[in-house]
Amino acid sequence: MGACASSHIATKSIPILSKANSKRGIIKGGEESFRRPSTIMVIHSDGRKQEFKQPIQAKFITSQTEPDSFLCNSESMILGMCIPRVPDEEELRPGQIYFLLPLSQAREPLSLPHLCELAVKATAALVR
Repeated sequence: MGACASSHIATKSIPILSKANSKRGIIKGGEESFRRPSTIMVIHSDGRKQEFKQPIQAKFITSQTEPDSFLCNSESMILGMCIPRVPDEEELRPGQIYFLLPLSQAREPLSLPHLCELAVKATAALVR
């Protein structure tokens, strides 16, 4: 079992100009990043996506789902640490990607294979 904790790791972002489409992009850690959605995006454990244009509280999502689920912000996930739960009263923010996960995953440290699985789900949801 791991303990839940949070920390922030600074990463250097490098602006680039893409030759293919002449649009400005950002490189983080050597990979071109996706543009942030202008909506609140919630990705369910089955890969289904919900989008909201206006800020909503986390409990709006969690009250509509199975009681054994929790909501987490993609930006608060850290390898080797427990995935922090978004408090029910917290307002979800546009431009953020949230995952709705089984509660059992809140008690386990985030592994690289699990993070990769979530990244694949988020990527698939962004292109839909």
